[in-house]
Amino acid sequence: MNSRERFLAAVHGEVLERPPMWLMRQAGRYLPEYRELKQKHDFLTLAKTPELATEVTLQPIRRYGFDAAIIFSDILVIPEAMGQPYHFRDQGGIGMDYRLETSEQIEALEPEAVRERLDYVAQALRLTRAALGEERALLGFGGSPWTLAAYMVEGGSAEGFPRLLALLESDPICFEHLMDKLTAALTEYFKMQIEAGADAIQIFDSWAALAPEGRYADVSMFWIRRIVERLPGDFPIILYAKGRAHERDALLSSGAKVLSLDWTVDLPRYRDGLKHPPALQGNLDPAILDTTPEATASAVRALLASMRGQGGYIFNLGHGIHPQAKVENVAALVETVKTFQ
Repeated sequence: MNSRERFLAAVHGEVLERPPMWLMRQAGRYLPEYRELKQKHDFLTLAKTPELATEVTLQPIRRYGFDAAIIFSDILVIPEAMGQPYHFRDQGGIGMDYRLETSEQIEALEPEAVRERLDYVAQALRLTRAALGEERALLGFGGSPWTLAAYMVEGGSAEGFPRLLALLESDPICFEHLMDKLTAALTEYFKMQIEAGADAIQIFDSWAALAPEGRYADVSMFWIRRIVERLPGDFPIILYAKGRAHERDALLSSGAKVLSLDWTVDLPRYRDGLKHPPALQGNLDPAILDTTPEATASAVRALLASMRGQGGYIFNLGHGIHPQAKVENVAALVETVKTFQ
């Protein structure tokens, strides 16, 4: 069984001798080869040039031999393709070129332009698929409508994203119109990624925890479910809803084949009592990769031991790799997973 077959078998619930592994944000600043490339090209150039995006995607595969590659891109390519560009602030964080403040601005967004304007992502996926062959899985991804709306309404990164919550309460019709447009755009974007060779799509609801308590199912999950329902039946969707693991019924209603959970969740206990449990992905605390190879290996062994004999398990982090993660610790993680008995 090769890496791609192992990944797909786990998605469909099989018990494997060892779980497949990939890591969220597995390409990026912790890799020397990425930093070298970044000296020549800014982030947006890397993401928008298919050959460069492919190279960045393949860097951690060459170094560590992960079972799956996730295409190098950004969740904010969707608002940009709809007509609201983004940039990186000098002081850090994301800035949108303007914030959504009026119904006219929301009306002007163009979900129908996504395929044409994001063709560079499809090109990168096809190039990466060709480079990987059938040996390793290839993942596409995107943000959830709720998470993207947070940046678009706020105008960029912000503590608590108060403008999104204000829009939700003060103008629910406007909020719904924005979410409808994002849902249409993401549906087409994911279909495009599937057609370009992706084996699975991960939806990042990174700001799921912002949703008012008791309303997550309505303000975020409702729209995720609409996206999943419009994609090809039985296609593997991985859902990562940070900070919402306790909303188990809502997550299970998403239609996703895999739930990706953060490091605060006990995976075996989470699965207990579920009649038809989905595959689970996770959930090593990424901070362990900032420590030592010995500490990393010990934490990985403990997580693997807790999931021994469980069907449908994909080893991953509970969040993205920190920029300060040490390459020797990632190497220890990979070796520990590959040799675990």
